[in-house]
Amino acid sequence: MKKLLFLVFVIFCGCQSDKKENQDLNPVLDLPPDPYFVDIKANDVKLGEPVFGDWLYSHKEKGQSFEQFLKTKHIVPTKNENIIYLQPLGQFDKRQMKQIELVRQYLEIFFQLKTKILNPISNDIIPKHARRIGDVGQEQFLAGYILDSILKKEKPERGIALMAITEKDLYPKPEWNYVFGLASYRDKIAVSSMHRMKDETNPDLSLSRLLKICSHEIGHMFGLHHCIEANCVMNGTNSMSETDEHSLRLCSLCQRKLNSGFQYDNIRRLKELEKYFKDNNLAEGLELMRKDSQSIKNK
Repeated sequence: MKKLLFLVFVIFCGCQSDKKENQDLNPVLDLPPDPYFVDIKANDVKLGEPVFGDWLYSHKEKGQSFEQFLKTKHIVPTKNENIIYLQPLGQFDKRQMKQIELVRQYLEIFFQLKTKILNPISNDIIPKHARRIGDVGQEQFLAGYILDSILKKEKPERGIALMAITEKDLYPKPEWNYVFGLASYRDKIAVSSMHRMKDETNPDLSLSRLLKICSHEIGHMFGLHHCIEANCVMNGTNSMSETDEHSLRLCSLCQRKLNSGFQYDNIRRLKELEKYFKDNNLAEGLELMRKDSQSIKNK
């Protein structure tokens, strides 16, 4: 009987020890949300019921809780890896290069990490077998080739994420018509296309689209799954019209996830985003940031 009691005691203590170790691995789990995230949650806009053509209509995603996020392996900045790099791929005019610079500025604020632009690479680097002509006569590049045969070989100093930006249309596999962007989260590389973002009559809309796609793909690199909690830049998208409906803003849950590993100043980030949207005449983003600012002031 004593042996049995001793065995039960050992098992109980062992379980308690394992439990404590698991808690120590994720101490943030035991902490309540920062008041900042509680305050801005009031501005989260719940997603409506998906309809035919929407991402969530054809992709039954389960979402990702804060606890699930913490338990996944994802990239966090370190003293050796803390710079986001953008790799222009192709021949860009002055307007496009200005947009890439504006993307750089935005990502630096959005992720609160130094962001740099590398020297452009010529389209000549893409071989014939990784090119095709699209459904309306546009040239397309195979996105996977750019990831595996170009970006994987680049090792920029202190790089935590590397994203190529091309002016050409992209396709992920022969049976797909196109893709806005593609990322390898394990390898910390991604590619986004400007081709379908452009709107000749509305350059501000073109920029807004590019900001959404680039922040979305890099957000995936940092462990954020597609969001189903609210209208959020991390929502999945099936079309440009659906992308236009999605917010530039990270919802309160996704902001909490990102901040858990980055530990940046939320108020400073919010103020910098508000200034960026104001300086670049992006009314949608400016209104969203002002709402968050007001929610914090009212507390």
